Amino acid sequence: MQLNQGIKRVISSLLFLLMIITTPVVASELEDPYDNTMRARVLAVEDRGQSEVFFETQWVTLEIYSGPLNGEVVTVENHLSDNPVYDVPVKPGDRVLVVQEMLASGDLEIYIIDYVRDMSILWILGLFILLLLVIGRWKGLKTIVTLAFTFVLIIRVLLPGMLKGYPPILLTIGVSLLVTLVTILLIDGVNVKSISAVIGITGGLMAAGVVMFIAGSQVRLTGLSSEEAIMLMYIPQEVSFDFRDLLFAGIIMGALGAVMDVGVSIASAITEIHRVNPAVSSRQLMRSGMNVGRDIMTTMSNTLILAYTGAALPLMLLFMAYDTSVIRIMNLDMIATEILRALSGSIGLLLTIPLTVVVTSLLLKRTEAGAKKNMPASKQSPDHP
Repeated sequence: MQLNQGIKRVISSLLFLLMIITTPVVASELEDPYDNTMRARVLAVEDRGQSEVFFETQWVTLEIYSGPLNGEVVTVENHLSDNPVYDVPVKPGDRVLVVQEMLASGDLEIYIIDYVRDMSILWILGLFILLLLVIGRWKGLKTIVTLAFTFVLIIRVLLPGMLKGYPPILLTIGVSLLVTLVTILLIDGVNVKSISAVIGITGGLMAAGVVMFIAGSQVRLTGLSSEEAIMLMYIPQEVSFDFRDLLFAGIIMGALGAVMDVGVSIASAITEIHRVNPAVSSRQLMRSGMNVGRDIMTTMSNTLILAYTGAALPLMLLFMAYDTSVIRIMNLDMIATEILRALSGSIGLLLTIPLTVVVTSLLLKRTEAGAKKNMPASKQSPDHP
């Protein structure tokens, strides 16, 4: 019976996923700026040496295996400038992306623009899915469904909605709550544990957003600490973004995974304690839940801090290499942004712990009291004949 209910939940989630993919209410197709991009295989490479302009020039023979020139063999020049940011040095057997452009003279020319990386990523993704199924089995399958749902919701609803001018914070909160509901209810169904986890996670996310909003106003964050944010000022959709709102929305989305992990872990631990010993009081449940929360707190806070530190590692190396003063570093917009991002997420995570503990403990005991009240008197008394 439980298996059938699980199958129904998976099927319902898949149907909901299909509805989101096919319904153009908020979602829209994002135009591909490189719609003339093709995949090609390198057959041969001839080095032409240095020139006055380029460090090195490669004469590359390519077999194109996608796009309008599928099946054609072409020879192109691949200019290298000794700058690894822009150069794409190739060798026979490499797979590359090429783009066809029309010159001012009217001639068509093909350029190598990058390596083909998506196939390797798909192999790693396949390994990840396989491990989920082998290790997680039935729950692994449900995890795959929830991950697919989250991905589609971001690509088809969140990002297009922002490009259409919808408020980033409200849109992100809505998407985050929907992801939380679908993920937890699909994995655990509708019960005290899942309801408590959803309430705790929602409170933690709101806390992270509020802390970031207040702190961001105090330190005058611009939301323009990255090149990508600045480039959004010049996109063809001509959307007038509030970049601070985008920053706060990113905080909420970035904290969602860690907060969800904490909320579910604590709700599960308290529920299991109550299942083993139903006579335990709500106060004892809260005490045990807080002990579990304190153990989780250290590792999860480190997870958030280290994740943001890892992303900023090249920047920190630059500061150390040029012996930048601490006062200068701490007052840079980009550094203040990352520090507040990590601290806000961690504060949201910390507040998720007591909120989930209290809600789970009270709901479990209230549900137990309600069940006893509705139980026939003959079953309540062990001395009844």
